[in-house]
Amino acid sequence: MPQPRTRGHWVWLVVIGLAAGFLSGLFGVGGGILIVPALLLLLALDQRIAAGTSLAAIVPMAAVGMLSYALSGSVDWIAGLLLVAGSVVGAQIGIRLLNRIPRRVVSWLFIGFLLVVIATLFLVTPSRDAFVEITLLSGAGLVLLGLGTGVLSGLLGIGGGVVIVPLLILLFGASDLVAKGTSLAVIIPTALFGTIGNFRRGNVDLPAAAVIGVAACTTTAAGAAVAAVISPALSSVLFAVFLVAVAVQMTVKLLRSN
Repeated sequence: MPQPRTRGHWVWLVVIGLAAGFLSGLFGVGGGILIVPALLLLLALDQRIAAGTSLAAIVPMAAVGMLSYALSGSVDWIAGLLLVAGSVVGAQIGIRLLNRIPRRVVSWLFIGFLLVVIATLFLVTPSRDAFVEITLLSGAGLVLLGLGTGVLSGLLGIGGGVVIVPLLILLFGASDLVAKGTSLAVIIPTALFGTIGNFRRGNVDLPAAAVIGVAACTTTAAGAAVAAVISPALSSVLFAVFLVAVAVQMTVKLLRSN
């Protein structure tokens, strides 16, 4: 059912977009972790419509964020292509496994993974001079990371940024800025193809997605600018706090579904 287009409805969409855009630029994530629950709680959208609308809104904000990082040379294009190659395949695997693997089990395992990553981020400070060295081994590792991210995306509907950013830093030695810029570059095709599929199924509120996406584009560059001026140590701490919020949100959702 179409949502009523009241003034308050549009205002909330703009507010959601502004907040999601800033977080996307600051952390190199899609912003769906904020958009979906906000649409559910504030505008009472259906779960599928909320997820589809979020994914559509992510496309422009990720593009603006990626461009902001690219202008400062903080996107590793080769690493991004390898990640996309894996994620495209992984997403299809995740979708096929959706009805075969208990989603709750996967969710609890993913929360456990986030807790390990959070603890590690407090111990590791990335260097701004670091880069991803592409070798046969690291290239294969990037494809596998993309594959795993795609599977999780298909199974849980999560964005890739919460996985790609910390693992590019921890496992592949990327700087925090390169990890965020590359993550946003990977998110664009993933969100775009997902949106096409959702549109065909009627699971997207395009006017709402347009408002959120346009509003987000006005703050995404600001988030990326803040990420560039804060120290790598503070960046790691802030991202760890963000992951704590993600883990708490997922835990609450799982406990409520009992």
